[in-house]
Amino acid sequence: MKDWKKFAWLAGIFLVAYFLPLGNPKVQQSILEAFRLLQWYAVHHTLACVVPAMFIAGAISTFLSQASVMRHLGAGANPVKAYAVASVAGVVLAVCSCSVLPMFAGIYGAGAGLGPASAFLYSGPAINVMAVFLSGRVLGADIGVARAVGAIAFAVIIGLLMAGIFRRSERQRFEAAPMLETPAGRPLWKTSLFFLAMILFLVFSDWYNTNDVTLHLKDGTTVEANIRYSTQDDIDIQEYQADGRLGAEVHRIARTDVASVELPDTFTNQVFQLKWYLAGLMGLLVLVMTWRWFTKDELKEWMQSTWDFGLLIVPLLFGGVFVTGFVGGLLPETVVAQWVGGEGFASNLIASFAGMLWYFATLTEIPIVEMLMRLGMGKGPALALLLAGPALSVPSILVIHKIIGWKKTFVFCALTVGMSTVVGYVFGAFA
Repeated sequence: MKDWKKFAWLAGIFLVAYFLPLGNPKVQQSILEAFRLLQWYAVHHTLACVVPAMFIAGAISTFLSQASVMRHLGAGANPVKAYAVASVAGVVLAVCSCSVLPMFAGIYGAGAGLGPASAFLYSGPAINVMAVFLSGRVLGADIGVARAVGAIAFAVIIGLLMAGIFRRSERQRFEAAPMLETPAGRPLWKTSLFFLAMILFLVFSDWYNTNDVTLHLKDGTTVEANIRYSTQDDIDIQEYQADGRLGAEVHRIARTDVASVELPDTFTNQVFQLKWYLAGLMGLLVLVMTWRWFTKDELKEWMQSTWDFGLLIVPLLFGGVFVTGFVGGLLPETVVAQWVGGEGFASNLIASFAGMLWYFATLTEIPIVEMLMRLGMGKGPALALLLAGPALSVPSILVIHKIIGWKKTFVFCALTVGMSTVVGYVFGAFA
């Protein structure tokens, strides 16, 4: 079976390399955009988000006993407690769809049930307090409230449905899994404090950034804008208009043309400017606790688990980001906006499906949706995209299938897209 999978990948790469029309200017530009998105992801999200999440995932599989995970999140756990723990954990982390994956792999591999693990997988990127607040402020209070209620409900409903649909295979998984409980080697408060410090490191290193800035250009002009993407050479921005809303076009500015960047004086940005100091403090605490509380054998096992997660997840993430950038170059947002106008069922379905494939870093979905709405997107499709988009992306789908298999991944995606479509359609009809 593995050989056939390898053959399928090789055959796919061969066919793309053989037939890709490299002389087409649109294809050339899309390839460049794919590398630009990959560089943006490498610069802004790999070291700050994915790598800390890998270490947390490795620690989960190494330092949390299988029995304790199953007691709180396993098949025999109290369902109210299990889904509450999974959802709250996602809210606290508030990471993007890619950063939540290593931790999802960690708790699922450690014995968590598919239902609570799926609730965690959805809630991490979707139930983002800052994103919900900004959605209401920028896109309208009705969309903000609907997003908050919908995201919380989705996490629980998707988890319950995943557990119900695959209850037989889950029962077999738990019966076949060997119990790896080891005698407690340290007090619970030490383990809890250790994980708290690592989670806070991730929270600070991946701290919210609304990307609203004032750009002072070298030609003397000043631009109020929101940064969409940035690479080593360029910055893609949406300018704020006189009415205080973001413009519908994305402009590219060379970094060499920028004299300075000014951030608004808000609490979020004040913390953002201090984030590496705060993350460094948490990292120092982790190092001290690691030195004092863990043995060399435990550290070796932790590093091996982290390395294994990296080999499993990072190549798929990078490949998925590249594909997303390439497709985004072929199908720009102005084209997508033409398909999601009005409040029809088809518009909501397209918005949900596009959101499933699109990669959104934390908070970037809001300016994108605002731009699409200015181009004619209805409120229902906007909500559908906000419910489906942050929770899924091409990179995350590629990783999820490696963890739980294609069948479960397909059902998870179908539930997310289907529920987002229906809720968006109903919301649009009444909005």
